[in-house]
Amino acid sequence: MGKNKLARFEENKKLPNVFQPTREEAMAQYELKGKWREKIFKNNNPIVLELGCGKGEYTVGLAKAFPEKNFIGIDIKGARFWFGAKEAHTTGLDNACFLRTQIELVDCFFNENEVDEIWITFPDPQIKYRRTKHRLTHPDFLERYKKFLKPGGIVHLKTDSEFLHGYTLGLLQGLGHEIITSHHDIYGAPEFEPQTPLLREIQTYYEGLFSAKGKTITYIQFKI
Repeated sequence: MGKNKLARFEENKKLPNVFQPTREEAMAQYELKGKWREKIFKNNNPIVLELGCGKGEYTVGLAKAFPEKNFIGIDIKGARFWFGAKEAHTTGLDNACFLRTQIELVDCFFNENEVDEIWITFPDPQIKYRRTKHRLTHPDFLERYKKFLKPGGIVHLKTDSEFLHGYTLGLLQGLGHEIITSHHDIYGAPEFEPQTPLLREIQTYYEGLFSAKGKTITYIQFKI
């Protein structure tokens, strides 16, 4: 393991906007479950999650743009989200924090109706059939999200994977979930006018790499 990565792990332990519960703490009644607004954000504003947040570009970018909302970036790779956590802390962005955990445990951290919105940004499409249940839009995950997402809460999927885009569209239609909008190329179609704030303006690290290689970026907004 590189020295930089080790240094980031150590700094994460000291950052007040980073939370790293053990699996045992998650499976028990986690102390912040149902109390994120009260204990961490000190307000009653809407909570938005970024699942698989990577370096936290959306968590930080949206938090800057929408101070009236609270944002939580979630990822198991703490050395990656250190970038977002560090930026949020050093710039005094008190409506953004980061949770290090597996997405499979996400419903252990939030109470019913506690979350208003979810962003899923460039997840691993898990193309192999035996990895189907690991796709972040698999029905099992949608059921997890449903446990804590408020009625009418919105989910965003932004991905370079046409496979995951098509899989998710078919799944949502088959399960009867509401698809608000869908597009196969959010940058290449001049007729596409995104209603989602900053959909084009905020780019993740991977989005920049994919776009530079000429890959199209797709988007789905839906309710479950």
